[in-house]
Amino acid sequence: VQLQASGGGLVQAGGSLKLPCAVSKNSGSLVAMGWYRQAPGKQRDLVARISSGGATVYADSVKGRFTISTDNAKTTVYLQMNSLKPEDTSVYYCYIDLRRGAIIRYWGQGTLVTVSS
Repeated sequence: VQLQASGGGLVQAGGSLKLPCAVSKNSGSLVAMGWYRQAPGKQRDLVARISSGGATVYADSVKGRFTISTDNAKTTVYLQMNSLKPEDTSVYYCYIDLRRGAIIRYWGQGTLVTVSS
C-alpha cells in the first residue's frame, strides 16, 4: 500500500489550498481515509475522516472551513482547505484504514502547509 500526499505550500491567511493524496493498494477492503496534522512540538491530531460509506468527521477547529472528499474509485482522498489561518500551519498526513482480517492503518509521507499572517 502506498500513499502519496501533495499540494502543500505557503499561503496567506484567508487563502485556500487543496491537498490530494493518491492511494495505491492491491488488497484489503476500505474502511476509511483521512487526514491528520502535526505542528512542531505537538501531537498528531485528526483533521478529517471519510468512511467507505461517505460519512465524514471533522475536528472542531476546521468545521465549516475544510472539506474532505474522494474520487469515485476511492483512489484519491482530497482535503479542501478554505479560510486558512496561521494556526493551520502543520505537516498534513493522509492515511487509509484497510480491513485485512484486522484493520490496518497506512500513512502517507506528509506535506507541509504554511499559512502566513
